[in-house]
Amino acid sequence: MNRPARIGDRKIHRDGGLLRRSAAAGFTLLEVVLATALLAAALALAFGILRAAGATVERGETIAARNERIRAVSSFLRARIAGSEGMVFGLDPGSGRSLRFEGDERSMRFVASLPDYLGRGGPYLHEIKLGQDAGKRALMVDFRMIQGDEILPPERPPEALANDVAEVEFAYRSVDAAGNLGPWLPRWTATDALPQQVRARIRDAGGAWPELVVAIKMSTPVPDAGQGGGP
Repeated sequence: MNRPARIGDRKIHRDGGLLRRSAAAGFTLLEVVLATALLAAALALAFGILRAAGATVERGETIAARNERIRAVSSFLRARIAGSEGMVFGLDPGSGRSLRFEGDERSMRFVASLPDYLGRGGPYLHEIKLGQDAGKRALMVDFRMIQGDEILPPERPPEALANDVAEVEFAYRSVDAAGNLGPWLPRWTATDALPQQVRARIRDAGGAWPELVVAIKMSTPVPDAGQGGGP
């Protein structure tokens, strides 16, 4: 009859001259280390996936917000410029011409009716230009109400339509008496008339915006609008 013998804390059976352990004594140190390493690797992988997903969502939200801003600003510019009324708001001191529309590559001034939600309604002198807001370049807009022949002080300070603007380029062109479109001009010299079209090219930190071309409803043919050259 085989009798179990104890060697230390291990119980050993003799069976056919072979010794075997009756039961495992728990996880070894190597197994614990391997399990811990695998768990750490899995956690690191999960954390990396979550971080990448969060960055993707944040980038998508940033792009969506920028696109929405571009659409809003472009829609605002289109409505304001297209509604230019050709009302006289001053005289050119050099030529004596009436001022109905002024424009160069960085700014433009014209009169258009302002909706009630933006002011008190009625004709307002609009000035749209590349300026500064909080120390950064921005596309700014300023409104001044017109009463009779008087331009009233601004009701509020100029507001930023778009911040962190890298570049703004306006251009203008008209049609001649035959109905032919002229070249794009960097400066509108026929200040007593309205251009047929206004082009706006805007670029911010995210890149170039879609080019905006606006037709002015009240424009008339301008034979000499091409004076001064253009791109």
